[in-house]
Amino acid sequence: MTIKTPLEMLYEQIENRPDQLFLNQPVNGQVKQFTWKDFDLQVRKVAQGLKNLDLPEGSHIALISKNCAEWFITDLAIMLAGHISVPIFPTAGPDTIKYVLDHAKCPVIFVGKLENAAEQIKAVPEEVKSIGFPYEGVKCDIDWQSFTDVEPFEGKRVPAMDEVMTIIYTSGSTGNPKGVVHTYEAISWTGNSSLDALTVDDNDRILSYLPLSHITERILVEMASLYSGMQIFFIESLDTFKTDIQRAQPTLFISVPRLWTRFQMGVLSQMPQKKLDFMLKIPIFGGIVAKKIRNGLGLNNARLWASGSAPISPATIKWFSKIGINISEGWGMTENCAYGTSSVPFRMDKVGCIGKAYEGVDVRISDEGEIQVKGPCNMKEYYLEPEKTAEVFTDDGYLRTGDKGEIDGDGYVRITGRLKDIFKTAKGKYVTPVPIESSLMENSNIEQVCVTGSSLKQPIAMLVLSEDAKKLDKETVTESLTTTLNDVNAKLESHQVLDRLIVVKEEWTIENDMLTPTLKIKRHVLEKKYHDVINSSYKDKVVWL
Repeated sequence: MTIKTPLEMLYEQIENRPDQLFLNQPVNGQVKQFTWKDFDLQVRKVAQGLKNLDLPEGSHIALISKNCAEWFITDLAIMLAGHISVPIFPTAGPDTIKYVLDHAKCPVIFVGKLENAAEQIKAVPEEVKSIGFPYEGVKCDIDWQSFTDVEPFEGKRVPAMDEVMTIIYTSGSTGNPKGVVHTYEAISWTGNSSLDALTVDDNDRILSYLPLSHITERILVEMASLYSGMQIFFIESLDTFKTDIQRAQPTLFISVPRLWTRFQMGVLSQMPQKKLDFMLKIPIFGGIVAKKIRNGLGLNNARLWASGSAPISPATIKWFSKIGINISEGWGMTENCAYGTSSVPFRMDKVGCIGKAYEGVDVRISDEGEIQVKGPCNMKEYYLEPEKTAEVFTDDGYLRTGDKGEIDGDGYVRITGRLKDIFKTAKGKYVTPVPIESSLMENSNIEQVCVTGSSLKQPIAMLVLSEDAKKLDKETVTESLTTTLNDVNAKLESHQVLDRLIVVKEEWTIENDMLTPTLKIKRHVLEKKYHDVINSSYKDKVVWL
């Protein structure tokens, strides 16, 4: 199989479908559309703008923005100009922005749509030149119109496969982020391979809203579109999400567990579960009801639905399956281009697994129970951190994932926890929190949960209620949580039994530093914040703070 770089795929798309629609960018309620020819012209103008800055070849160019057409344009322009992209999460705080720009020695940063643009832009050092995307509130050294008011770059640069394409700083739950170095070979192989794995082609449409700075969206949306020719729709904001998804009518829809749960709660706020169950059982009419719900979510034209980033409750998957939405789980890391395993095609008997290894990827379980992966998608190294690079690779080239798991006879992988999340109680017994958390999440009143208790005789669970649960009376919710606690405890070994559930008021978000940008819980932050709460004595099994 001959692998082509993203730039070569751009040239190919221009040759094959120059006038076909590619990008759809809503701005103030109106949609700006880009054909492949329009896209190519913008890429070449930005590339020439970079050339005019007279930077050394292979300079690190930072990019911080929510998803938008200009993100795609700039990413390809950086490649065309012979530089290396360094994306930063649009939710990154000032300290992270400063760290990445300094660590990667970026002379330039492109700035786009952000929640706290003024504060985030202030974090950019004076010596770093900022270029602003054409959106309200983005004030930089150079505006988009001025930067792109140039003759387009000519020529067709073809990077070598061993060239570095991008450095992606991970959103680790502890310490400073690490710069994951990926070559054109890794990105190109993965982008090309994803087409067969997900059966993507130019008839597909996808909504791009999960951060492009994260490897999953970068590979399975941006790169997949370059390799397949499929059409991309962006959202204008979270407030317009419903309108934007209805406009897109995606054929592929990738999300995260938290959003799937919110979709579920939105449906149940309109129709109680008992009524929904009754209606779905009625022949023919049940199918009409299910289709109406899918239409309401904007997902009736989808043929593939997926979830990643964090474990999704099997109960949630089974609930959606009843309305004709079969959610396939996938698993991967920044370090392996998010290309580890996939449960496409969907199998109900494998719910709870993260799927089988993609073709070309080898997955094994170490003697310690760790999932380890090897393939062309693996990173080259951590930027400027040879010791950490050596630690994460085995002697025979497998990537240590840090995830604990098992593989069944059919090759399906199940994650049983994170090695670093496993803790020892005061009794000296080890507890793996993830499976317990997954069981608790089957209660739809629970939106977020964290099992902890390294200093306790028995572990406890802290939780945040769903929006709908917050509207219910306390007694009803307490009864529901107590039932769940008893049901979960009945299935656990004695040393894992939860002593209590603690309901906290404050939602755990990226903004308050409780979640990583990929929505993983920062356990050490939670344990520090709630130290006194965790270690206090209570008489009730469900404690309300």
